[in-house]
Amino acid sequence: SMWGYPDPLNTTMLERFQAKYHGKRYSFGYPACPRLDDQKILFELLQAEHIGVQLTDGFMMDPEASVSALVFHHPQASYFSTGPHDNDSVPINPRLADA
Repeated sequence: SMWGYPDPLNTTMLERFQAKYHGKRYSFGYPACPRLDDQKILFELLQAEHIGVQLTDGFMMDPEASVSALVFHHPQASYFSTGPHDNDSVPINPRLADA
């Protein structure tokens, strides 16, 4: 199986590369995860510094071409938003309040 649920037995490699899997990708700084500073938690969990990726003081990734996301491979995954906001209206994660 790929991504947590099985491919049909007759799936070709071409079909696999066409990426028709069901799932969604959520990135920090976008509507579902609006606070870019929450990315610090992910970096701590994954120990990203071990692969040479760090966060700047503004929670941007260095090197610049780096990408992070939470990926959910499930047929019922859907995009969502926490609603209209600016950074001042979204509560700060308590784990980051003293950072």
